[in-house]
Amino acid sequence: MTEDDVLVVPVGARGALPGWLTAAPLLDPVLLAGALADTGNGGKPGGLTVVPVPGRRPRTVLAVGVGDATLPQLRSAVAVAVRRAQDLAGSGARRLVLPLDTDVSPAGADEVRTAVETALLAGYRFRDASAPHPARLAEVLVVAADAADPAVAAAARAGQVAAASVAWARDLVNTPSSTKDPAWLADQVRARLSGLPDVTVTVLGPAELAAGGFGGVLAVGSGSASPPCVVVVAYRAAGPVHPVLVGKGITFDTGGLSIKTNAGMRDMKTDMAGGAAVLAAVDAAARLQLATPVTAVVAVAENAVSGSGYRPADVVRHVGGRTTEVRNTDAEGRLVLADALAHARLSLGATVLVDVATLTGAMRTALGARTAGLYATTDGLAGALLTAAGHAGESFWRMPLGEEHVGHLRAQLDSPVADANNAPGNPGATTAALFLQPFAGDLPWAHLDVAGPARAGSDDAEVVKGGTGFATRTLLRWLEAGAPTEQPDTVLD
Repeated sequence: MTEDDVLVVPVGARGALPGWLTAAPLLDPVLLAGALADTGNGGKPGGLTVVPVPGRRPRTVLAVGVGDATLPQLRSAVAVAVRRAQDLAGSGARRLVLPLDTDVSPAGADEVRTAVETALLAGYRFRDASAPHPARLAEVLVVAADAADPAVAAAARAGQVAAASVAWARDLVNTPSSTKDPAWLADQVRARLSGLPDVTVTVLGPAELAAGGFGGVLAVGSGSASPPCVVVVAYRAAGPVHPVLVGKGITFDTGGLSIKTNAGMRDMKTDMAGGAAVLAAVDAAARLQLATPVTAVVAVAENAVSGSGYRPADVVRHVGGRTTEVRNTDAEGRLVLADALAHARLSLGATVLVDVATLTGAMRTALGARTAGLYATTDGLAGALLTAAGHAGESFWRMPLGEEHVGHLRAQLDSPVADANNAPGNPGATTAALFLQPFAGDLPWAHLDVAGPARAGSDDAEVVKGGTGFATRTLLRWLEAGAPTEQPDTVLD
């Protein structure tokens, strides 16, 4: 270890210190105990005590509470350590040394993966070329007693890949819409994914969309000077199932002629977060060379205001022929998702569909900013995704979709001039899901409304302010398990 290192000392429940600290003392245990007492650090997850060590290497010790070292507590502790160490980078800190507390919980594969993911994601910052960048840590060293175990090494690699893909999703979401039009987003996908083994990238432009009957995408994009497109990324590996992930990719949403307020537009560069999440999940799956094939379909458009824009009372014909009466041009996400879902089902050979979208303010109102809603047509698919979310550390709440709960709402979608209308009213998140359901046909289908957690107003554990890349890790964990549509035998506590 060098003078540029910052060492993390995990503090367990009731102030328990790791055995390695006394076996090879780096600082006076009495001094450390006194510092913990002075700061009230009894091991509560996220508690932090900074201990300068004059004349020693490392020069700074961060005593961080880990509680019982459950995975959520580990995420909190690692994030606190990384953020504090980043602050010390301006004073010359170059490396954070992060030993996992094997005295509290054996540092197996899940712990190592969680630590690696959290360290990279908590340290994320959007790289805006117009702003100066503060000093940053050059390295985070995660130390585990069983690091030589091939399963642990593979977990560390998976954590690195997952975090890099989530960071890419965050970059896409955080990029201002003055840069991020549909063509730019398609170019970013080509640049990152086209060179990967077993990956093909196809971009359907306006002519292909017209020929394919993508009336929803064309209508939503009709008011913008930047033409819409549909991006299809296929990772082809041998496997018995073919999940297709569908994402909403609205690069900016004014609301169209049903225009939003100024305050309502301020975060609308993030309205393509669902598209970013499914692209990032396929990116990680390809880089990890998973056995499960997977395709992402992202409907990309800018919902702008102009004389050429679509109007309330227009009738839109989707892929497959189903029609929609437009009653609100600000309910545009479901129009583009409808085309993408139908295309995946009818043309791409999907065996299971999962869509991700910042779809409704109603979902954010219902579940808040940290939890996403999950609708699913089968209990097995819902259970498999919730299990994956538990391992990933992302919060979902299953919403009702069965006839006994929501059947009476279907009448709200009726239209005198089309198969359905796009603004059937409250409960808004559920009626939006009901609008989408026919486009999935009889396939197992899940709809993830991430309107709350897709963007964050402040840092929290591995989440940082701005675009979060939410749902990427859940989808990746699900794909790693083989994209099951039945509840796994192993359920995370």
